[in-house]
Amino acid sequence: MLQVHRELRAALAATLEALHAGAGERAAFEKPKVAAHGDLAITAALQLAKPLATNPRALAQTLVERLQATEAFARWVAALEIAGPGFINLRLKPAAKQQTVREILTEGERWGRKPPTGQRVIVEFVSANPTGPLHVGHGRQAALGDAICNLLATQGWQVHREFYYNDAGAQIENLTRSVQARARGLKPGDPGWPADAYNGDYIQDIADDFLARKTVQAADRAVTASGDVEDWDGIRDFAVAYLRREQDLDLQAFGVRFDAFYLESSLYQTGRVEQTVRRLIEAGHTYEADGALWLRTTKWGDDKDRVMRKSDGSYTYFVPDVAYHVTKWERGFTKAINIQGTDHHGTIARVRAGLQALGIGIPPGYPEYVLHTMVRVVRGGQEVKISKRAGSYVTLRDLIEWTSRDAVRFFLLSRKPDTEYTFDVDLAIQQNNDNPVYYVQYAHARIRSVLAQWGGEEAALAQADLAPLDSEAAQTLMLELARWPQVMEAAAADFAPHDVAFYLRELAAAYHRYYDAERILVDDERARLARLALVAATARVLRSGLALLGVSAPDKM
Repeated sequence: MLQVHRELRAALAATLEALHAGAGERAAFEKPKVAAHGDLAITAALQLAKPLATNPRALAQTLVERLQATEAFARWVAALEIAGPGFINLRLKPAAKQQTVREILTEGERWGRKPPTGQRVIVEFVSANPTGPLHVGHGRQAALGDAICNLLATQGWQVHREFYYNDAGAQIENLTRSVQARARGLKPGDPGWPADAYNGDYIQDIADDFLARKTVQAADRAVTASGDVEDWDGIRDFAVAYLRREQDLDLQAFGVRFDAFYLESSLYQTGRVEQTVRRLIEAGHTYEADGALWLRTTKWGDDKDRVMRKSDGSYTYFVPDVAYHVTKWERGFTKAINIQGTDHHGTIARVRAGLQALGIGIPPGYPEYVLHTMVRVVRGGQEVKISKRAGSYVTLRDLIEWTSRDAVRFFLLSRKPDTEYTFDVDLAIQQNNDNPVYYVQYAHARIRSVLAQWGGEEAALAQADLAPLDSEAAQTLMLELARWPQVMEAAAADFAPHDVAFYLRELAAAYHRYYDAERILVDDERARLARLALVAATARVLRSGLALLGVSAPDKM
């Protein structure tokens, strides 16, 4: 129904523009809150009544008369009805809804997607410190980042996926100290065990492999252990490479890929941190106090100025963050999105302030942020807080092993990122309608089963006569299909893959209702082909939506 929607919107825009200059730009249709009220709604009369100094219902009547006179509305709209203070509800002709099925079967997976715009966006996500396995919170971030990248690609963006490794600083020192202690034969609780050490079993695994002088191969490096417990640098390099490899395996198990890995240490090695500090000083936005170098971040909305260089000469963590984001801008990414935990909320103002203080043309809202909360895991009615592998938290790989990659992906994307979420392991493995991912996947498998029973060439369905699709159940399903392009567009604009998950559940429900209302493989060939065309189109949209979330669409269940 994309062509139908375009024609109707053009007619509405021209009509509004004739009534009030500039109003045509706001031409839009909404979904009625109550389905019985119509298929689409227009609220323009309420918006234009004041500037035109007229009554909204009277203006709505004028709009109805003028719209009915247009070719597009005469062709595709069965009725226009005024409701309430000035709402206009549209009831589409069956042919308009049937057009959706034709478009989907003709264009396939491309339906509703926009052509490339040439604009580049960088999405940074996961970016876990290489100090341990990925936990469930990282999993939520990985699912979010991957789905947001997929959504942006549907809108024509050229998407770059980047993982920023914090491989410098105190946490890496703690990791090295922990592995060294294990290599010396100590374990948590022993006298001499470091106070800030990591206690998971994975630390012992690293120490054992280091002592055995093994070689680990991460995505960008290979490190061979010296086996010398006094080799601090060697232990550090081996431990970081070991955990980078482990995180690579976690991400592979989750089906997440990256275009590049950016190392925090490289910002120091290439002099970018020093260069950024020097440019901020030259811009006149710094001052010295109490032996430290400060940045006047309050000038750009921060609640207080921030220390850049401490009295001991080391830099605070937001300084390399500023330097890193300068590289994003210099690499040509006009849009940058960071997906991080809510504990990073405080860094937003200072990073943006640092970028503005440089005065190099970066827009004020750069980068944009999507913040997510952590995830509670419940199994057998009890919260699970620790993992033998990690020692203090549930790992992403634990969750995948307990359930499935599809379940973890779908569940972690089924709520807004900033809302608390409890992952119910028992629900995720159920094979019934209470399990949302099963419910959606079963709808797809059910359709594939019907198509397999039919056994014909699906390509021929694009030419089927769709006139028999006039029942209420078929009309409802077609309207739900017609929403998909708008769902993709809005979800991409709002960084909201949960809207896709909600939509898929609604589409699956509409299909299940249709399946229960009408037999598909009927004797009448004309009706049979029309109904097969409708369900084949539904399967394609279900498959497209699940793919955006990184979830499979099985043919059998």
